Amino acid sequence: MKLIKHIAALMATVLLLSSCSVLGGGASSGLKSGVNTGSALSALYSVYRAAGGNIDLSNAANIVNIGKILTGAGTLANATTGYLDQFKTGLMSGASKIVNNSNVSKVMTGLQALSSVDPSAFKAAAKTAATNAANNAATSAVSTLNDKTAGVATTISALSSILGAL
Repeated sequence: MKLIKHIAALMATVLLLSSCSVLGGGASSGLKSGVNTGSALSALYSVYRAAGGNIDLSNAANIVNIGKILTGAGTLANATTGYLDQFKTGLMSGASKIVNNSNVSKVMTGLQALSSVDPSAFKAAAKTAATNAANNAATSAVSTLNDKTAGVATTISALSSILGAL
């Protein structure tokens, strides 16, 4: 009877720990978030370079990528060391080698500066652009973004610093 109680207690403990992500779930989410952020950063970097160091806010794909970067950056606020380490690993993996051991610290510093920016303006513009894309009216959605829209100037400034470091 005691054996059954001990086994039941052990199973309950394992279930509790796994549901609270104590057994490593947080780290894997850091890796996934880093990969997604790195992929968006890589795509934005390609366009940034082609545009002579400018971020084109009339391009719906850029808006979507900025939204993804802000979403990933938002996960860095109050993150654990384990999460940050996994995020860095994912960031380098997702960024197609443009983020590497020599520049990852600068990129992480820039992303952490963006962690407090509300991505809602970019997400709303991306959603509207996606909805209107079939009507060739995507630029009407992103044209609502300007330097006076909440967080846009901060975001563009920080992203320019990050992209310039690559």
